[in-house]
Amino acid sequence: MIIATRTRSDNKIHSLVLAELEWTPEVDASQVQVEVEAGIVTLSGEVGDYFEYLAASRAMRRVHGIAAVFNRLTVIPRSARWVTDADIGRVAERVLTWSANIPGSVRSTVEAGCVTLTGQVDWHFQREAAERAVENIRGVHTVRNEITLIPRPVAEDAAEQIRSALFRNPQLDAGHIGVSVLGNTAVLTGYVKSLVQKTQAGAVAWSSPDVTTLDNRLNVRPY
Repeated sequence: MIIATRTRSDNKIHSLVLAELEWTPEVDASQVQVEVEAGIVTLSGEVGDYFEYLAASRAMRRVHGIAAVFNRLTVIPRSARWVTDADIGRVAERVLTWSANIPGSVRSTVEAGCVTLTGQVDWHFQREAAERAVENIRGVHTVRNEITLIPRPVAEDAAEQIRSALFRNPQLDAGHIGVSVLGNTAVLTGYVKSLVQKTQAGAVAWSSPDVTTLDNRLNVRPY
């Protein structure tokens, strides 16, 4: 039987992750277990709410050397205040209705603390806005974003427009990023130096009016 052992690099990442979790005030680091193998970080354990779950994921994007993250934290509410699905549903309806950047086509349903978002919107940022609007509601355990984008005719130079936007972005070394557009799907290939850059490259692609689906195949090569 082969037993996987951490490399020196994995041990360094492990230490950095623990330090960053301790540095993150939104997270109770004592309840989070961290495993690292080949630069891939797995988080497990329990957190008190979905806000803390997301904060742990965001913290990982601030750590140098991580190639990918699996967030397997379980949300176990610590508050004694009981919140029903109906309570969550009423609040979700209000925040979605009153958010100026979320179209009226977005709807939500709640089951066992899971908020499911549905509907069609024009832009990815509207889909993200809807998710952010409900993710911090008390009692929410998870958010399932099933909002889709309305497909539009694809410009012949769609890939070139995305490529130009990548080169304009000061946070990216776009020379190592390949772009192709297949139908309404943008495909990113190549490599970047961090998870932050991978996310940023994806955000650039999502800004294209031609894109309704993103296949982000970028590899993270920290060194």
